Amino acid sequence: MKKTIILTLSIFLFTIGIASAQVIPSFAFGVKGGLNYTSFPSNGVFNNSNRAGYLAGVWARVGGLGFNFQPELYVTGKNVKINAPSEPENTAKFTSIDVPLLLGGKIGALGLGGRFYGGPVLSFTVNKDQSLAQAGAQATQLNYKDANYGVQVGAGIDISSLSIDLRYEGGLNKIPYGDGNSHTRVSVFSLALAYKLFSL
Repeated sequence: MKKTIILTLSIFLFTIGIASAQVIPSFAFGVKGGLNYTSFPSNGVFNNSNRAGYLAGVWARVGGLGFNFQPELYVTGKNVKINAPSEPENTAKFTSIDVPLLLGGKIGALGLGGRFYGGPVLSFTVNKDQSLAQAGAQATQLNYKDANYGVQVGAGIDISSLSIDLRYEGGLNKIPYGDGNSHTRVSVFSLALAYKLFSL
């Protein structure tokens, strides 16, 4: 009898925990930082190699009924090496302010769970640095725009106030390179650690 009562009470409390986590509206705010790997598809004209970049910023999350809206604001450093046959190598570094606007959901309760999300990202370039030492390197110059647009999809794991996020970002707008007659799109893979500072 006691075992039955304890089991029933445990199931009841667990159900309340899940319902509270997914039904009651909530708000959370935190910081995040991590690494990214940037790629510009070569389109058969030049080759490129991924280089590690960084991201650092803040996020907010408003949720209810098992779903949430998560806007973010962070600084991103995107790096890539580009070369073409018989041309000098171009090391391109771009710093931008990125604003993802993500919709997602969560499974799990009691501080442990999995998260999935996706949505648009706006990227505003604040610095462009390319090592174009010779005139011939213009063939590998990326004409990175001041405003770029993309889509992010990803998943994460929540452990109490910590989250680990793995994300893919695909560029929507075309980026001219060389003489401007050829175009490519940016692709970014990122791995970040987020920390929740407070929640309501």
